[in-house]
Amino acid sequence: MSDTLRPARLGAGRWLASLAATGVAFGALDALWLGVLAKEKYASSFGSLMADPVNVPAAAAFYGIYTVGLTHFATAPGVASGSVARAAGQGAALGLVAYAAYDLTSLAVIEGFPADVVPLDLAWGAVASGVAAAVATAVLRRRSDR
Repeated sequence: MSDTLRPARLGAGRWLASLAATGVAFGALDALWLGVLAKEKYASSFGSLMADPVNVPAAAAFYGIYTVGLTHFATAPGVASGSVARAAGQGAALGLVAYAAYDLTSLAVIEGFPADVVPLDLAWGAVASGVAAAVATAVLRRRSDR
């Protein structure tokens, strides 16, 4: 099996550290995006489709599941191989796929789903996931170098 397809081999402690670092990095990036940078765009595009207040259990489920997936498919392989670039690339690919699944399915089946948000959201999924996996990998590499 090629190195790119071989699953990451991390002990439980390193995997949990990868999970925590990925969750913190992705959560911080997404909070900045949703709370500041894209807040007005999403509010104007989604209008009455936006939940007020946010459905916290659904949001928590997404962040928990997505952080596990991002760790498994991007951060852990980056940590195991010692490659921040690998983590970034795999994170960006996962982000694009995951956000495309949501946005394009929603566009296909929800009447009034704002098409103008789709390219922005796909780009954000790729960037945020790639950066979060890269940051988490870099932090863990620095920590293990000490």
